[in-house]
Amino acid sequence: MTTFDKREQGFEAKFAHDEELMFKATARTNKLLGLWAADQLGLSGDAAASYATALVTDNLQSRTIDDVVGKVSGDLAARGVSREQVAQKFQECLHQAVQQLEADKQ
Repeated sequence: MTTFDKREQGFEAKFAHDEELMFKATARTNKLLGLWAADQLGLSGDAAASYATALVTDNLQSRTIDDVVGKVSGDLAARGVSREQVAQKFQECLHQAVQQLEADKQ
């Protein structure tokens, strides 16, 4: 195996690792955001878990961050929660998700 082949394999492994990390971070972020939104909607227990799970699984079908924020802000509009507040909470959840994933690695 040549040095070039080894380098190519290294890049492919890093790409696969980065994609897996991004997938996990996105799923965890959506779950955290879903649990927060469920609380804002007055949902608890199984209803809250179902809302959060739906937000995660719906995202698997190529939803963008903007789609997720739009769905949650639409659900919370009647509660007086703005799109900007949801976007801010999304960023907080993303930060928390990355921290949790880093802690899981250790």
